[in-house]
Amino acid sequence: MPVTLEGSCRCGAVRFSAASHTPVPYQLCYCSICRKQQGGGGFAINLAADARTLKVAGKRHLGLYRAEIEDDEHPHCEVSTGERRFCRRCGSALWLYDPTWPELVHPFASAIDSDLPVAPQKVHLMLKYKASWVEPDIRKGDDAYQLYPVLSIEDWHKKHGLWVD
Repeated sequence: MPVTLEGSCRCGAVRFSAASHTPVPYQLCYCSICRKQQGGGGFAINLAADARTLKVAGKRHLGLYRAEIEDDEHPHCEVSTGERRFCRRCGSALWLYDPTWPELVHPFASAIDSDLPVAPQKVHLMLKYKASWVEPDIRKGDDAYQLYPVLSIEDWHKKHGLWVD
């Protein structure tokens, strides 16, 4: 049985839930989009859940942000397909949905109110884009990637025996 992730914004205007087979907050993203939108420690932690199960109360308070993406190899700027939702009243970042992967929604761990399991190890990704002041705490057993990790969120959970049926 999947875990139900319950989340909300800081002011309580928006509440949401979604079922997740992958509830371990192990992936720390240092990209400037995640970091600046919802990662005060220099990174953000994104989870994964079944998009079909997303239930939202307070939809009228939702804002939508689609980041402009520019990288070193491609000097032009394009708008991300990712739809980052936030509360328009308090500014709390809530989740990311990308129609490229319509089956998934990625709640931000910072918005989850449910108890989450402790990750046995961490995966640090997008280190190429970390802020200069950030000193990642990469410990023995952790994985670190300049860009994207080798394993998907699903594959990582399955490899570590943490997939919730």
